Amino acid sequence: MNTNSNSYTIIYASVIVVIVAFLLAFVSSSLKETQNKNVELDTKKQILAALNKRGVENADAEYAKYVKDMLMNEDGTLSEVPANEFATSYEKEVKGKNRLHVFVADIDGEKKYVFPVYGTGLWGAIWGYVALNEDRNTVYGTYFSHASETPGLGAEIATEPFQNQFINKKTLENGDVALGVVKHGKIEKEDYQVDGISGGTITSVAVDAMIKSCLSNYKKFLTNNVED
Repeated sequence: MNTNSNSYTIIYASVIVVIVAFLLAFVSSSLKETQNKNVELDTKKQILAALNKRGVENADAEYAKYVKDMLMNEDGTLSEVPANEFATSYEKEVKGKNRLHVFVADIDGEKKYVFPVYGTGLWGAIWGYVALNEDRNTVYGTYFSHASETPGLGAEIATEPFQNQFINKKTLENGDVALGVVKHGKIEKEDYQVDGISGGTITSVAVDAMIKSCLSNYKKFLTNNVED
């Protein structure tokens, strides 16, 4: 075959593309299980962070020690999720299967409930977890993160000083979710509101909307007096 011909060039390039595509698919398939385990481990770390257990050495063991993954039923009660169905993407599950996860933890003999929250910030996705005490109303801890908020401004939602403001705040007012974020220096309801980020107003508003929207999905559970 004439190696200088157009046909040879096209065939050679096509073979190379096929080989590279095969190798990439093989590597991706080989690493998929490891990638999934890393995402699951990171999710467990975030849930533990909302329970004020940050920087633990063995997140798998700590999670198994304290936390159970549950689903809220239509009547506001909870059912346990099988161990092999651990979820890391709640928005898709809610839209596709009407599944609302509640992570139930036992911390020093007291029950805590952790709720996933998710939304959109200024530049991309934001998400986190809100942990409530056994009364299903008082905040025990929070964790928030983001995909691409502005460093020093909106990205501050991922810092402990911002997150710690929520501790001991109340969630419900007259049966509705009142927990949220207001413009920096504009707090009117000390029991429910925290200061937004100075210079990060849009991200702060997004966190407020995220908390209210996602926690409102759990109103049946939050206002249910049945012991779970």
